[in-house]
Amino acid sequence: MSTRPPALPYRLIATDLDGTLLRGDGTVSARTRDALAAATAAGAAHIVVTGRSVRWTRHILDELGYDGLAVCGQGSQVYHAGEHRLLTSVTLDRRQARLALAKIEAEVGRLAVAVSRDGVDGDVLFGPGYRLEGETTLPATLVSGSDELWAAPLNKLYLQHPGGMDDDTLADAARRVAGDLVSVVVSGEGIVEMLPLGLSKAKGLSIAARRLGRSSTETIAFGDMPNDIPMFAWASHGVAMGGAHPELLAVADEVTASNDEDGIAVVLERLFSL
Repeated sequence: MSTRPPALPYRLIATDLDGTLLRGDGTVSARTRDALAAATAAGAAHIVVTGRSVRWTRHILDELGYDGLAVCGQGSQVYHAGEHRLLTSVTLDRRQARLALAKIEAEVGRLAVAVSRDGVDGDVLFGPGYRLEGETTLPATLVSGSDELWAAPLNKLYLQHPGGMDDDTLADAARRVAGDLVSVVVSGEGIVEMLPLGLSKAKGLSIAARRLGRSSTETIAFGDMPNDIPMFAWASHGVAMGGAHPELLAVADEVTASNDEDGIAVVLERLFSL
């Protein structure tokens, strides 16, 4: 008599990239690779869901040998890593974004701005005064004036306050005065982003999940920042990494070890009996 294989605890594993799948040195540990490989061999699908645009993500996926779908640009892009092509793309209305930016600056003062252009090869352009922070190894172009920032379709803006206003305060102020025009998220230290209204990682993940024949009830999600909150709300189970942002910790179903302590592997090994 044949026996049916045991049911999988989750059929879709969604992982953020920075601060979650990637360690502090930008690598994925052997233990985490092995845990994901074993879970996918058992029948689960793994999908990367990141705030980075495709231009800032594809080299990492290539190095990992990742050939599945990736949700990039905070949900604005669904990218087929194996075929190196965009499947879907959502752009930010530039006229609406400029209006939102003006309203925010009227509230908090002049901001430094960077933009992420649409497309697989979309450039990231930094305007006057924008600090590169820890992203200096990623392809980016410094422009001398602001007009060039708006010259081509965009998927998002990066906002910085030159006076040192902290990320959460800036994001809260932006939502208060321009939340009817755009969405605003904090996606990392020093990274406040302006997105198309209603866009989130959850939107992109739901599109990619449908393509894979998976549903929200079959999904476990891992993340570390407030931009992962919609993804946690969409998924059946949300796992925050150790040291995650307090706003994400407040809504997580579970807290695991940090990204430098194989937090993803710790959970998968338990759930999939690895």
